[in-house]
Amino acid sequence: MPRDAKTPDSNNPAALKLWVVLSRAHEAVGELARADLGGGELSFTEFGVLEALFHKGDLTAGEVSERVLLQSGSLTYVIDKLVARGLIRRRVCETDRRRTYLHLTAPGKAHMKRIWPRHAAAIELAMSGLTAAEKRTATLLLKKMGLHAELMGNRERNGREKS
Repeated sequence: MPRDAKTPDSNNPAALKLWVVLSRAHEAVGELARADLGGGELSFTEFGVLEALFHKGDLTAGEVSERVLLQSGSLTYVIDKLVARGLIRRRVCETDRRRTYLHLTAPGKAHMKRIWPRHAAAIELAMSGLTAAEKRTATLLLKKMGLHAELMGNRERNGREKS
């Protein structure tokens, strides 16, 4: 089958190099972000749940799952741990009892107010190797790449389902 401009070429060194560089950058930035989370008082995932609620307000578990990229079973475990620690609570929706919201408690808010500035500073430090314009460009390009990869993955899955 002849290759056209839309067909991936597995021998494309630029794509493979980008993948390696992207993976290494993600790992380096992630290490800085994880190291900052209070000496092990929170896992990266627990912090992600708290951060989503801190900045977005009450969310359903599904909404949190989309923001922190966790499967529902893993998220339930993390939520249970945060509830047990008193950092969040579950709140049944008053108008639709089938919906349950996650709510950041006063101790949870206080905890986030204490650790968020330090975490934000660590992320800023990790990104300080780029100018503001480079950060905007990188954001646009990575978003474009991610959306395209998601589209290709959906096409692959849909093609397998039809087989």
